[in-house]
Amino acid sequence: MSVVSRSALESSSLADLHEIASELDLDGYRRLRKANLVAAIIERQGGDADEAEGAADDEPAGDAEPAGDAEAAGDAEAAVDVAAAADAESAVDADAEKPARRSRRGGRGRSRARDRDPGDIEVEEEDSADADAEPRPSARSARSSRGGRDDGDRVSSEERVAAGVIELLPSGSGFLRVAPPHPSDDDVYISAAQVRRCELVAGDEVSGPFRAPRRSERYPSLIRVDTINGRSADEVAEGTKYDDLPCTYATERIALDSEDPTLKAIEWLTPFGRGSRVVIVGAARAGKTEALRRLAGVLSGRDDLECSVVLAGVRPEEIADWKTDALQPVAELGLAASADAQGQAVERAVETGRRVAARGGHAVLLVDTLEYVPAPLARRALAAARNIVDGGSLTVIATAREALGGETTVIALDAAFAGTGRIPALDLAASGTVRPELLVGEKGAAAIAEARAAAIG
Repeated sequence: MSVVSRSALESSSLADLHEIASELDLDGYRRLRKANLVAAIIERQGGDADEAEGAADDEPAGDAEPAGDAEAAGDAEAAVDVAAAADAESAVDADAEKPARRSRRGGRGRSRARDRDPGDIEVEEEDSADADAEPRPSARSARSSRGGRDDGDRVSSEERVAAGVIELLPSGSGFLRVAPPHPSDDDVYISAAQVRRCELVAGDEVSGPFRAPRRSERYPSLIRVDTINGRSADEVAEGTKYDDLPCTYATERIALDSEDPTLKAIEWLTPFGRGSRVVIVGAARAGKTEALRRLAGVLSGRDDLECSVVLAGVRPEEIADWKTDALQPVAELGLAASADAQGQAVERAVETGRRVAARGGHAVLLVDTLEYVPAPLARRALAAARNIVDGGSLTVIATAREALGGETTVIALDAAFAGTGRIPALDLAASGTVRPELLVGEKGAAAIAEARAAAIG
């Protein structure tokens, strides 16, 4: 590189000076102010070029070029050097701006990621800083490289398999508890879509590969379900649909074994069994909710039944009462909740019960109340109850002001009896069970008929 005069250096921009200093291998030049940088460059060049030119003027000219020509040549050479430095600096600035733009885009992506569901966030990996030193690949090759990286992640994730027990959340998603029943940091998140697709229910033993948590995620996520209760998930999914499963009338009575007068009357005068559709009807203050709470109390202690309670459109005080019982509600919607919200809560609980029955288990769903749920949803919830032939069962016990139609057992309560303290407040004339002989035998059915006749007469 030719020697540049002090005047040329002082008239140059700081970017040009940085380029010159870089070519001279001047250490720490970016930390120097402009005047100090000019002095450092002159010192590295071996002295002040202006003084050198003055000394040259005092020597004999000899074959030297005329002073004017030499000065013009020096100015031209300096101009070339400055232009080259400016081009190099603009290229450096452009390269430096690329990662900054990517960093800003990455920041916005992370902000959007924080707004998404923590279980389902998938944030794309940012390019490494080393990529800036290499030519940028085409869009097709970039997609190919990302696809290869994803495949590698998938293979490594599949090498890690989690096994545990399902715990469902009200939102429909859930967790695979690896050390049930206690939560731990090693639990694996299961999306609501996987729960629906595999028809998972609380208590299912599930295994499958999982991936590590991504940015903004707390828990690892299940990639797929391999086994359910020791059977292949594909085998379970290919089973017959619930609505197509053959069913029959309830034949196994659910014993209450209680000394409570209301429960004893229900057990022997309006019996119900596994797969029954039961509605407790009556006017306001007839004691429907209290009867349902007593039923929940005795049924929740049964090891052979999976019981759950849904509160839809009840009084706030009743929600507080239910929370003190052994069987805690899976959904609590008071009077202020919309009819659609109440219907959705009931449908979610019914869906869980259907899955239990389809797997061969026996579920009991208690609903207080179907009175304010939209009629189509209320009938669909009641219709889900059934006794599956050579399989499980779903029993639905709900309260309502009037019978909905399709019940196999109606338990009618009399508000006048309840108001005057007559217990049990059972209205035998309005109560009844379809095919009671299947539950209590012929003699038991005859005794129920006699009791009803006496009540009517």
